[in-house]
Amino acid sequence: MRMEPINKISEKGLRVWRIYGIFQTFIALLVGIGISTVNFFTGEYLWIYIVVGGIVLLIAYLLIYLFPKVRWMRWRYEVREQEIELQHGLFVVKRTLVPMVRVQHVDTEQGPILRKYDLASITISTAATNHTIPALITAEADELRGRISVLARVAEDDV
Repeated sequence: MRMEPINKISEKGLRVWRIYGIFQTFIALLVGIGISTVNFFTGEYLWIYIVVGGIVLLIAYLLIYLFPKVRWMRWRYEVREQEIELQHGLFVVKRTLVPMVRVQHVDTEQGPILRKYDLASITISTAATNHTIPALITAEADELRGRISVLARVAEDDV
């Protein structure tokens, strides 16, 4: 088996994923408050409050701390002359090779949270699917998008 790709995504991406986890935990908290409110008006079972609180705390730990850390540690990529290799996953590590001759176009995307941290994501489109490299420094993402575009054109010319 090949060595794993050498490039990691920016450590700022870990912070961004944790912010996303805070938003998701807030939604779980709102659901928990809703369940607790219904319980207050219908039955007043103390154990429901404890279970809902425990579930919200577990969700907070998983979405804010554990999952972003594991995801960041596993995300790797490498752009070679003939292919792009991606490695990512939370529980199952997935490795993907995208041949340069299959690349149709490359996009850079930046939402408001990514922009605040000077990060961008690259989406590599082929005829069959899209592959994303998340949370790259904006300058690095722009340079990588240009490099992939040039390599894809060269690969296409060689065919």
